[in-house]
Amino acid sequence: MAEENPKENKEETQSAAEPLVVEGYVFYTKKDAELAELEKKKVDAIMERINFKSPETVLAVYEKAVADRVFKTPVGLEFLKELRDYLYESPNIANERISPIVLQATYDTELRKKSNPARYRIQPSSKSSISPMVISVILNILLVLAVLAMFVITFNSDQPTILNYERVITDKYAAWEENLTEREAVIRQKERELLIEGDNSSKGDITANGQN
Repeated sequence: MAEENPKENKEETQSAAEPLVVEGYVFYTKKDAELAELEKKKVDAIMERINFKSPETVLAVYEKAVADRVFKTPVGLEFLKELRDYLYESPNIANERISPIVLQATYDTELRKKSNPARYRIQPSSKSSISPMVISVILNILLVLAVLAMFVITFNSDQPTILNYERVITDKYAAWEENLTEREAVIRQKERELLIEGDNSSKGDITANGQN
């Protein structure tokens, strides 16, 4: 087995610790830094061939680069901005003909949180969002209303439950007692009618016997 060279390991460690800087921009990944280096070569090649004495030529190069998304890193985007500023200053090119530069990156805060967060971040406006306290109060109110509705429905139900057991039993007992009273009244009425008929029959028999 080949022995590791401490000197080579030290050089690799130092190289890994060095920031990935291209044209004054620090990149977080080696892949992005290599892409920036490639865009730098493209910029150098264009600058050797472009004719700044012809605004129409510059406009054609600019529009082609924007449409084809040739540049993605700040190195290339800075070059596009220089072309755009040149075109804006040119009296022969109307501003309406100059397309805006398209950014192909999402500027999220996730990467900054993992690396070196800024000291100040713009906080979302409290006017456009509901605080957790307000949401909690609303949920509590809805919960109380739901419980009250459950009590009202249960209390008014005809089926006996723990909440309305006494009322349902009392209502049923009152109805049963009323029904029994009505039946008793009917029976007594029948009895009175039978007694009256019996008395009339007895009187008729006595009258008949006296005439005989």
